[in-house]
Amino acid sequence: MLNHERPPITQRRVQLMATCLCDAFYDDVARATVEVLEHLGVEVEFPEGQTCCGQPAFNGGDWEASRKVVRHTVRTFSGDLPVVVPSGSCAAMLFHGAPLEFEKESDRASVEALGRRTWEVLDFIVNGLGITSWPGRYDAKVAFHRSCHSRGTGTGEAATRLLGSIAGLTVAPFGEGEQCCGFGGTFSVSFPTISSAMGGLKLDHIRAVAPDALVSADMSCLMHLGGLAEKEGKPIKVLHAVQVLRDALRQGGLI
Repeated sequence: MLNHERPPITQRRVQLMATCLCDAFYDDVARATVEVLEHLGVEVEFPEGQTCCGQPAFNGGDWEASRKVVRHTVRTFSGDLPVVVPSGSCAAMLFHGAPLEFEKESDRASVEALGRRTWEVLDFIVNGLGITSWPGRYDAKVAFHRSCHSRGTGTGEAATRLLGSIAGLTVAPFGEGEQCCGFGGTFSVSFPTISSAMGGLKLDHIRAVAPDALVSADMSCLMHLGGLAEKEGKPIKVLHAVQVLRDALRQGGLI
């Protein structure tokens, strides 16, 4: 089960896992996450030793390599603070995928303990801090993509709830909204033709509602769909949901 019980938030202090994609491609998503959390009065710590959640090797079947990364992550994010991640995929890896790799109870216990402290950032804001509406303004129509890895978690509902509460912003539903974008991590490398076809179909449905931007809580999906759109010569603006929250604060003069 992806849904999991987590300890209540008793202090506004967290550890930020910025993810590989923030590090390599989407540094502004990490900045937006910090700005949004600090606006909410949350102190953000950034463990310098962090690398990856271990998901690429996990998805590729190299669990031995993935376990090494997961063990490092457990050591790096030690303590009892919530771990906030601007990625539904990486968050789900830590509280769902990673424990599957460890058979020994002694090994699995520390991994599960980290998983119970791990939150995707929108899920944390709504279901951790209890914030259900967002201030500021953002004049746009957006299409929100629910990623596969955020199914069974609080991320999708939290994101659409916050986005839908922003003055000036319209969240436009589109056809086959629950379908996969086709990325699937290493799936897009192993089966590029199928992956591209799935992404193309998704883009067709998104373009049908003519959004100003495509928004998601997973950068991997945004990278895949944005890249396909660019290759087709019909680029589409892609934004992480936390960037929209940050920009709404800016446009509203709140930060």
